[in-house]
Amino acid sequence: MEESLKFEGLADDIKQSFGLNDIDLRTYNPLSLAFIGDSIYETIIRTLVVEKGNKSVNAMAKEKNTLVNATKQSEIGEFLKDYYTEEEAEIYRRGKNAKTANHSKNAAYSDYHKATGLEAVFGYLYLTGRIDRCIELLTIAIKSNEK
Repeated sequence: MEESLKFEGLADDIKQSFGLNDIDLRTYNPLSLAFIGDSIYETIIRTLVVEKGNKSVNAMAKEKNTLVNATKQSEIGEFLKDYYTEEEAEIYRRGKNAKTANHSKNAAYSDYHKATGLEAVFGYLYLTGRIDRCIELLTIAIKSNEK
């Protein structure tokens, strides 16, 4: 019987299916990590929104946008600094300090860079097969925000 794919091992499954080589992600440009991390962060948030109940797409988009924007991601990234491992803190720092050509039209440069740091952490964790850690960090941040 064929084993189904699990999201937590998805990056490994993709690498294996396409014959991609293992790489040392610590050598990657943090913007590359943020590139994939942005989608992982948003996928987790979209899943939370959809699983809360069937609503109009417009209502779901509005709810998603409360957590998927540079300002909120900046707040979450900074809040989580106390929870990052040393490795995650280094990825966050590198992502936050990366030189970018773009920035958000609706956020300050500093918020955009902090959000990029958070996305880099999520990208790194996803690519190393630790999506569970992404969920753990986001759970900590969201639950603390509800208090």
